Amino acid sequence: MMQTPMLSCPLKATNEIDWIAPLKQYIRTTYGDDPERYADECAALNRLRQDMRGAGKDSAAGRDLLYRYYGQLELLDLRFPVDENHIKISFTWFDAFTHKPTAQYSLAYEKASIIFNISAVLSCHAAHQDRNQETNLKVAYHSFQASAGMFTYINENFLHAPSTDLSRDTVKTLIAIMLAQGQEVFLEKQIADGKKVGLMAKLASQAAYLYTQALEGVQDNVVKAIFERVWLLVVQFKTHYMTSLAHYYQALADDDANSHGIAISRLEIAMTLAREAAKVANSFPSSIPATSNLAGDTGSILANMAKTHLSACDEKLQQFNKDNDFIYHQTTPPEAALPAIPKLPAAKPIPVSELYQGQDIHRIVGPDIFQKIVPMAVTESASMYDEEKAKLVRAESERVEIANDEMAASLDYLKLPNSLNILKGGLDQDMAVDSDFRNWCQDFVGHAPFAEAFEQLNSSKSSIHGILDQCQKSLDMEESVCEKMRNKYGAEWTQQPSSRLTSTLRSDIRNYRGAVEEASMSDVQLYSTFRQHESDMEEMRSAGETDEADVLYQRAMIKVGAARKTGVKSPAAEGNLIDDIDDDDKASVAEQIAAVEDLLKKLTLIKREREKVLKDLKEKVHNDDISSVLILNKKAMSQENQLFKTELEKFRPHQQRLLQAQHKQHSLMKELTRTYSDLLSDKRVRQEQNKYEAFSRQRSTVMTKYKKVHQALLDLQAGLERAKNFYSEMKDTVDSLYKNVEGFVGNRKAEGSQLLNQIESGKTASGAGGADREQQRLKEMMDRMSMNPSSSPHQQQQPQPPPRPLQLQQQHSYNNYNPAASPPVTPGYGMQPTPSPYMHQQSYGQQPQHQQQPQQQSYQQHQQQPQQSQGYSYNPTSYGMPNSPPAAQQQYFSPPPNQNQSHGQYGQSHGQMGQQQNMLPHGYVPPPPPPGPPPHQQQGYGQQPQQGYGQQQQQQQGQADPWAGLGAWK
Repeated sequence: MMQTPMLSCPLKATNEIDWIAPLKQYIRTTYGDDPERYADECAALNRLRQDMRGAGKDSAAGRDLLYRYYGQLELLDLRFPVDENHIKISFTWFDAFTHKPTAQYSLAYEKASIIFNISAVLSCHAAHQDRNQETNLKVAYHSFQASAGMFTYINENFLHAPSTDLSRDTVKTLIAIMLAQGQEVFLEKQIADGKKVGLMAKLASQAAYLYTQALEGVQDNVVKAIFERVWLLVVQFKTHYMTSLAHYYQALADDDANSHGIAISRLEIAMTLAREAAKVANSFPSSIPATSNLAGDTGSILANMAKTHLSACDEKLQQFNKDNDFIYHQTTPPEAALPAIPKLPAAKPIPVSELYQGQDIHRIVGPDIFQKIVPMAVTESASMYDEEKAKLVRAESERVEIANDEMAASLDYLKLPNSLNILKGGLDQDMAVDSDFRNWCQDFVGHAPFAEAFEQLNSSKSSIHGILDQCQKSLDMEESVCEKMRNKYGAEWTQQPSSRLTSTLRSDIRNYRGAVEEASMSDVQLYSTFRQHESDMEEMRSAGETDEADVLYQRAMIKVGAARKTGVKSPAAEGNLIDDIDDDDKASVAEQIAAVEDLLKKLTLIKREREKVLKDLKEKVHNDDISSVLILNKKAMSQENQLFKTELEKFRPHQQRLLQAQHKQHSLMKELTRTYSDLLSDKRVRQEQNKYEAFSRQRSTVMTKYKKVHQALLDLQAGLERAKNFYSEMKDTVDSLYKNVEGFVGNRKAEGSQLLNQIESGKTASGAGGADREQQRLKEMMDRMSMNPSSSPHQQQQPQPPPRPLQLQQQHSYNNYNPAASPPVTPGYGMQPTPSPYMHQQSYGQQPQHQQQPQQQSYQQHQQQPQQSQGYSYNPTSYGMPNSPPAAQQQYFSPPPNQNQSHGQYGQSHGQMGQQQNMLPHGYVPPPPPPGPPPHQQQGYGQQPQQGYGQQQQQQQGQADPWAGLGAWK
């Protein structure tokens, strides 16, 4: 079959441009990013334009290449403003018909030119198809409509055309031509398929109408020298030809409808139009311009088509006239009286959005070249969309959580599924020993008896009491002897009373004794707990060692059951509900139990499915990214909310599944409640349930009892360990206290011995200088008792004192001994109030520490030392050498427990001794010093202890023991 020649639009040509440099400059200045990171993207866009320039005009590949570049331009326009004020690139395109160049900086001009070329390629692709094959015919039919759709897009979106080929009149003419040719192709298919003549008449009438519309525009463009003249000839020919075809097929239809006269009139009109078409075809030039995209034989093909059609019309006209003359005798109406032939449109413009659908557009356009660059407005919109997604997920999660809680609460109220074990013989499993009970028994294995631990505590406590009693006794004895000597010698006995000096020691003894007593109360409580649970502990220990925890558990259960008068039978004797009932009832109860279990399984499956759907929803929401969609709709941000709603619809299936699961759960829960209520209404079921409840109470009683025993074990272990640590620390503390007391008593004894020697020596002294020495001594004592704080040994010049007895220059004072440490925390070993610690009490007359004065000081400087404390102190070195002085470097006191600190030695500095001299009671007059030569040099006790001690022994040779009457000291 001969094909009708088709018109196709020529392509626009363009010059080469450079995308790379302008894009990089804009990225650097506007986005503040390194443009080299996008070097590949810029090069890819530039390469796309180069490939587009060489796209074939009659192939699908060329069409896709042009559309790929156009799609990337659309995406580019959402991020980069390409115009004269921003990214300035001159796009030069040549007119498709006149070949005149036009240059603009607008990206819209570039896109319009690309779309024009896409339309042109589509028209060329359709025109060059071999329509004798059905597949190619369909391709041609689709391509003509697509070309018309692309031209329509240009006509609607690019109003101000810079060139004639893009003007509205030219584009409208091209649209009409493409639609007319598409209608013609469809008509060819119907003719080839032998469809009804009435249908073909309507299709031909529509094609003639479209060509008639195009004819006016083609004439204007030919006059303006835009279109080639051959285009006008082709359109004129097809206008006459299609009109003739419409009348021809309508005549055949009229003849079939017995309108023979009308049929003859239409055939006459068809012949007239066929002759006009032949005339146009014969006027076709022999040389056809190449720019017209027409073949050289177009004129001859058109002439043959007109000749063939004219012959067919003539043949039918002769036949119809003959039949009418001999048979029908109908009149032939004039042309003006004939009704118009109906039109049936079969071609319409295909929109750009429908040209590529689904995956095709992503396959052809490819990924967004500059997808890494996201405008700030798009980022803000994406954040708002993320919040909408988060709201959706929170709502669905809350709905799932509520449904799960409702199910759990309902099953817990019905005591399912555990209560089914009662009906199926589950009591057998519950009779087994609990794992916690077995572990409790294992904790008793290898544990040492508590009785020995309590005996050790009593022994430690007795030892501490003994030490405290000894300390108390020593202090009482020292005070008794001191007061007896004061009664004997009266004012001459100047030793300071013990009560002032031992108050802190006695307070410590009381505090320590009180702490021990409070600890004893805790010991009593521990022992009471031990005695309360002793037998149970022994049972659990034995069960753990012999691995017979289950025996002990069963025995305890039987014992509790006997006490309740219910008893617990063996599992074999107990049986279960299904075994006890008759066969008829057994089926009924078993079926009900199976029905309850089946409903429970369905509920479990619903919960599992709901969790899975929620998980899938969260993953889908997390992976959902509509940045590309937001970029594509950047210019329609005013409809942002509507866009969000549309995008959120993709999660609607998951929401529906969750809602359906919730409704199904409610239905199943109602059915489960009804079925389980029917099951529990059975008399035997109620009896079994009561039996199980009694068993559960017994089990709870046994477990509670042995849990208390196990807890008592843990409490005893912890309490005894704390008690052991307490008594150990207390033992170290009272040992330190005992050393302090012994040191204090020894110091007082030495001081008293020295004072007694002075008194005895003073009574036996005689000679002329006795009165002077006594007067000098009184004067020195008065100077020492001066309360004037302004006097200073550095400001006053005192005369050299008279000779005095040799003294111990660096004697320890009991006021400066190291106190015992405070007792450890006692009550309940950390559970009750503690006595005041020693570190917060003032040590036995000890004054605040000061820097030591130089050891080489005169006796007069010691007398004039200013008073620095309001407490009372006593310095035994002012009265000579004791009978049995301690070693110079002796430490009287051991360090308190758990403290790493060093304590001062028994010797103290002259500065501290001078301070202690000022702490005598007000009005106290010391006795005169014993006779003896003054020291040649002030030396410390550590430097010259043996010399003083030897001289003192020489003075006392030949005399009776001054302490003979104080045997209590020894």
